[in-house]
Amino acid sequence: MRSGIRVGSVLGIPLLIDPSWFLIITLFAFVNSMEWQNRFPEWSMLVTWGIGLVVALLLFASVLLHELGHSAVAISQGIKVNSITLFMFGGMAAIDSESKTPMRAFAVAIAGPAVSIILFGMLFGFNTFLVEGSPLSIVVGNLARINLVLGTFNLIPGLPLDGGQILKAIVWKITGSRYKGTHWAAQTGLALGWLAIAFGLFTTFNGGGGGLWIALLGWFCARNASNYDRVTSFQEALVGLKVGDAVAREFRVVDGRSTLREFVDQYLLREERPVFFAASDGRYQGLVRPEELQTIERSLWEQKRIGDIAIPLDQLPTVTESTPLVKVVRRLEDEGLPRMVVLTPAGAVSGVVDRADAVKAMAKSMKLPLSDADFARLKSEGGYPAGLNLAAIASTIPEG
Repeated sequence: MRSGIRVGSVLGIPLLIDPSWFLIITLFAFVNSMEWQNRFPEWSMLVTWGIGLVVALLLFASVLLHELGHSAVAISQGIKVNSITLFMFGGMAAIDSESKTPMRAFAVAIAGPAVSIILFGMLFGFNTFLVEGSPLSIVVGNLARINLVLGTFNLIPGLPLDGGQILKAIVWKITGSRYKGTHWAAQTGLALGWLAIAFGLFTTFNGGGGGLWIALLGWFCARNASNYDRVTSFQEALVGLKVGDAVAREFRVVDGRSTLREFVDQYLLREERPVFFAASDGRYQGLVRPEELQTIERSLWEQKRIGDIAIPLDQLPTVTESTPLVKVVRRLEDEGLPRMVVLTPAGAVSGVVDRADAVKAMAKSMKLPLSDADFARLKSEGGYPAGLNLAAIASTIPEG
């Protein structure tokens, strides 16, 4: 969810205002007030500023309706909308998950521009009944043009704009790959963003107006398109991995008939093995957690056996080597598990998998650097590195 100040809700969706919105609304109000002062010099500055602020607020009301168009279609598909945020570049609906099919994704993407263009048509038609040149006619006419620009601008075929989402849905439909669709739309958005930056700077250096704003919009688009492309690469890599690619096979099988004292003397005091399994007569009895020894009187260590404190495999969270790694990442977070036991098709223990193991597999798949020291730290902390938060990546991957 995007950060911001909550000011209410619409259709049950929290409405947030980013601090940057206050800056841009003031700027728009100022520009609009200057226009009204030029048109009606007999009016006081208070009146022109008031009308300028109203026009600026109506602009963002149009942006809100645009985002509600996306949100309404997403909700109709059973997708949760976490929030709508208004910020300096417009608005953004934080949709919980993606549509399951390209045609549904197309419907969500086209809904926003469709709302804006419908508003343009309605306002344009209403304006024909007003006195030409009157204050109300000027406000309605400006608002109509704003919605036309908002609708058509967002149809530019590059992420993060709606046109990029439409392009993504089309490529997805043609190729059958959601990821190819996103890559195409992100690369297009990146190219268009850099083109806007170059054009904006060229316009500014040649004395043209609005060049810096165009360059800033281009930077915003390029940065977000790059993020889309990077996250999609992570999603694609994670979806392609199985538990077998991440399983850690460094575990020790101990004789379940050994006493707790023998276990301590032979293993805990001599070697560092993070995971122990008890077995007897060729069968696994379960997982041994060394910390359980702290709950048992030392006087009983000579009598109790390892098998007595082993947790049976059927009481442990387990997966098979063929399980998609993304499912394990989700389960580790959903159930707050430190690790999961990995079993072979025959039900034998193959190893364990935890967050650090998943990160190592992803780093290997994407050829990302991960030192032994960093891996050891992740093992100790039981979390994800800031640049490779697999839990956040897994949450953006549609299930099924």
